[in-house]
Amino acid sequence: MSEIINRGTGLLLIDVTNSNPNGDPDRESDPRTRQDGRGEISPVSFKRKLRDLLEAKDSPLWKELAEELNLPEEGFDIMESKTTKRSDIRNLSSEELLAKYWDVRVFGTTFLEEETEEKGSFITSGVVQFGLGVSLDPIKIERMTTTKVLPVEDDKSKGMAPLAFRIVSYGLYAMPFFINATAAQKTCCTKKDIELLLRLIPHAYKETASYVRPQVDIRYAFYVEHNRARGTYNDFRIIEALTPARIAGGTGPATSWKDYDEAAFQQSIAQLNEKLAGKTASVGALMETL
Repeated sequence: MSEIINRGTGLLLIDVTNSNPNGDPDRESDPRTRQDGRGEISPVSFKRKLRDLLEAKDSPLWKELAEELNLPEEGFDIMESKTTKRSDIRNLSSEELLAKYWDVRVFGTTFLEEETEEKGSFITSGVVQFGLGVSLDPIKIERMTTTKVLPVEDDKSKGMAPLAFRIVSYGLYAMPFFINATAAQKTCCTKKDIELLLRLIPHAYKETASYVRPQVDIRYAFYVEHNRARGTYNDFRIIEALTPARIAGGTGPATSWKDYDEAAFQQSIAQLNEKLAGKTASVGALMETL
């Protein structure tokens, strides 16, 4: 059985400028949108970036975190990987699987769906759950045809990608996440696993930037650890207090962070900390402790 982990409530404010934070395969990789015009970032997309960071064991980031957290060489592999073979997984017992793969201990897995006599009912729900990231306001999508010198076809002088560059002009997305202490007893998730997660979050976008995601980053990453495993304060109240509001009179798509009321936002955080006193730790700003 794992050590006791307290409940945690977090919120990521993801700042997107002239980038596509999460393409929709059903809409020719357009940035994901809701019917009301607001943008979306899927939890799967964000967790993929965390997995990729941890899988790159030769990167400076992993080497620094491993040294800072005194992490052992084994026990931090990624199961949801292109190199993982289903046949190899089936040969592992549940105990071996949990001991080997960090993402199974933290996020759970749906990789193995069938039940076996040896493993019984498998882990489908993890300790950490990321919610859907939704922009606070409607987003404006821009589309542009791009060219390249080296064409795909031999008889062409240059390559063309009609309307292939699909980006959000600007959007501020709020993505909540929660740590469920009860699930930790089943996945053997440790406090060190959670600490590693919190250290990885600030680097999720800046260390995985790409052609269509050059300016996606986390402006704020808040985390509140409760004083008990079952929680000591209302998650919704925490999320609401940590979500900025538009400057009075602002409507339609936002054009930058300056469209949000920074003074009121900071005041809301201060007031939340007063209410949390004695119930949880104060609001942690993960981006300030890179």
